[in-house]
Amino acid sequence: MHPPVPPPGEPRGFMWAFVPFLTFGIGTPFSFLYAAVRRHSLHLGAIAGSYGAGTAAWMLMALSDDSVLSALSIIMMMMLWVAGSVHAFAVRPSVFPREPPQNVRNEHAIKYAKYRRALREEARALVAEDPALAHELRIGRPDLPRGYDDGGLIDVNHVPPATLAMLPGLDEEIIDRIVRRRTEQGGFISAEEMAVDIDLPPGLLPQIAEYAVFLP
Repeated sequence: MHPPVPPPGEPRGFMWAFVPFLTFGIGTPFSFLYAAVRRHSLHLGAIAGSYGAGTAAWMLMALSDDSVLSALSIIMMMMLWVAGSVHAFAVRPSVFPREPPQNVRNEHAIKYAKYRRALREEARALVAEDPALAHELRIGRPDLPRGYDDGGLIDVNHVPPATLAMLPGLDEEIIDRIVRRRTEQGGFISAEEMAVDIDLPPGLLPQIAEYAVFLP
């Protein structure tokens, strides 16, 4: 099976979410403005503006000598305080998405590379055991639609030149030599034969052998 994606890391942004609560709602507009900038979100920017307008309104009412307005300012302040605190914690996961630690991502990358290598080994065994089925499954043919995952193999004997370029280290000159050789004399039987026949540069053979397959 495909290696599972690493679990997310520890949740972040607790202090950011606590700002509205610790400032009695006064810091809510600034918190959401920071979130808007961090996430490049117009939606969060509009929310920050709304909280800013609400905060300014209750401050103005609080400065009024009218007892009714003063009472309303307290109610509004409490509403903004509670609403801002709850809202901040609600959007915290999207503002500070959890990411797996770097070492966990590296371990997952290693597992995935080994998984792809196992797929290539399995596909090569199938080529050796049943070439006809390998052709039907289109092993080594990323240029064609298919459902079988061969781990990234390239069928040197049949793919077009553009697909040969997917093999590591091959330039246009080497690809031309491969195409000319298989056209004039037929396909190759192994990476070692190909290395000798087209005079591959030293050091390329191990890289190519990892991804090349040679169907009859």
